[in-house]
Amino acid sequence: MTLSDIRALIIDDIQATDQLILNKLSSDVVLINQIGQYIINSGGKRLRPLLVLICAKACEYKGTQHHTMAAVIEFIHTSTLLHDDVVDESSTRRGNKTANEVWGNAASVLVGDFLYSRAFEMMVEPNNMRIMQIMSETTNVIAEGEVLQLLNCHDASTTSQRYMEVIHRKTAKLFEAATLTGAVLANKPELETAFAKYGIHLGAAFQLVDDALDYTADAETLGKNIGDDLAEGKPTLPLIYVLENGSDAEKRVLKRAIESEGIGLLAEVTQIIKNSGAIAFTMKTAQTEADQAKQALSALTDSNLKEALLSLADLAVNRTH
Repeated sequence: MTLSDIRALIIDDIQATDQLILNKLSSDVVLINQIGQYIINSGGKRLRPLLVLICAKACEYKGTQHHTMAAVIEFIHTSTLLHDDVVDESSTRRGNKTANEVWGNAASVLVGDFLYSRAFEMMVEPNNMRIMQIMSETTNVIAEGEVLQLLNCHDASTTSQRYMEVIHRKTAKLFEAATLTGAVLANKPELETAFAKYGIHLGAAFQLVDDALDYTADAETLGKNIGDDLAEGKPTLPLIYVLENGSDAEKRVLKRAIESEGIGLLAEVTQIIKNSGAIAFTMKTAQTEADQAKQALSALTDSNLKEALLSLADLAVNRTH
């Protein structure tokens, strides 16, 4: 299945969620409306809310609160993007200028806070304490992941284990919340573990592919500047692989790049990474995560929706942006 095929299966739910997102973005404060609309309508994949909708339907959920929770997940994700771009001093995302580039850091941080608080305002609507527990824990873990990533920046001694902990907290945790929420809304406790595992492994696969694309894609296709991770001193898996397996000369170059010189060594670092097998290793690791995501769904009855979830795991790995 293509992403279009998958979306077609639940198009009514997607449209209802999109309308809800637009309604809940509304504020008496004009700047909040401007920045919120700019970010939400900037061409993202909306993969996380899609997961909420598909998982709820796959569990035979009959209500409408999955629309609310899909919007909640998207607001939380969007708020983290606003904050990330300020922390990382990014200027481009999804092929557009970042909000902080257009309106400044202060406005971006504060609108990110608004989206967080609006998400919590909405997540009480299902009147489900389990949902509240999942989402409050998720936002806390994401914040911890952001701090861990900050600690790893410019640290060439970062290990693959430390890095995987960051992506499980910072990226995969929200995927897990999205997929688990579907099972909880449908009151299917017997499927919660399966959906949680699916989400965490899918999220890890997605992030690992992003790591590889940062050194292999072009800026127009990727929608952001190539080498952003290196410019920010982030030791992602391709870099860590070379630091653990490369020659002494290669390690010295990467160490300089991570610790201080960053984007100035992009061409040299990119060549080292491409010659070292680091991209193949990163993609193999991503494929392993995707395979584990698919295996987690073995308890789920066969259906078009299960096929859609399996296809999403494949699409997470086989993409160019």
